[in-house]
Amino acid sequence: MNPRRLAAVKGTFYPDNCKKLSIYFQKFTDAIGSTLQKSDIYKLTPRAIIVPHAGYIYSGFTANVAYKLLSKTKAKRIIIIGPSHRHYFQGISGSYYESYETPCGDMNIDSDYLIALAKKHNIGFEPKAHASEHSTEVQVPFVKHYLGDTDIIELVYGDISAELVSEIITTLLSDKENAVVISTDLSHFHDQTKANQLDEHCLQAISKLDLSELEKGCEACGMIGIKAMILTAKKLNYNSHLLDYRTSADYSGDKSRVVGYTSAMFY
Repeated sequence: MNPRRLAAVKGTFYPDNCKKLSIYFQKFTDAIGSTLQKSDIYKLTPRAIIVPHAGYIYSGFTANVAYKLLSKTKAKRIIIIGPSHRHYFQGISGSYYESYETPCGDMNIDSDYLIALAKKHNIGFEPKAHASEHSTEVQVPFVKHYLGDTDIIELVYGDISAELVSEIITTLLSDKENAVVISTDLSHFHDQTKANQLDEHCLQAISKLDLSELEKGCEACGMIGIKAMILTAKKLNYNSHLLDYRTSADYSGDKSRVVGYTSAMFY
């Protein structure tokens, strides 16, 4: 067992300093506004969320809305599932480490649970898939901030069917002590108008739990995760609710080449 999953993108995707991180989270929360926080949706507690994974200055607010809701969960274990961006492999890989580094202190990885899950679902270990994967890593400081000493597990998938990932998620959510985080960005590097058109198919698919909408133009990098979560939600009779949508242009002002971000909850 490797002792520690080192943070590979701290200082680039998010601050490498705990105090600065806390300021980010506070600013994101302040920006949500009291009206939204008093809405009926804020009375709900999700079993799973979809969140983006870009640099915090671009997608942190969108992710934060979902984590504010997830913070109400009594889950003892958060399982973060995201696509491998830098290493091609077949299947899905688990974080076979003892702990996960964050700027605000390490988080414990529930290795015993992961081993039991792996035996049931053939989850392997591809060290290169974890070493520099940002889709999952950028979620961990959020979990640390909002859920404290909750145990975590990181699952990074490569070439695998959404049906197999859905089977894993279904097993995870059959345990009330678990909550699931699905990591994905939406369209990449189209102009704002085109991005909005493509992303609308992703949003409709998530909102209506309609897989056919994904085939109409959704370009999410975490498409497998989205499909798997929709399949699981339908199987477990969950409802879904979109929380936020925006693009990188909301921060950069550049509408010529944008990346789309959304967050959603399942309950």
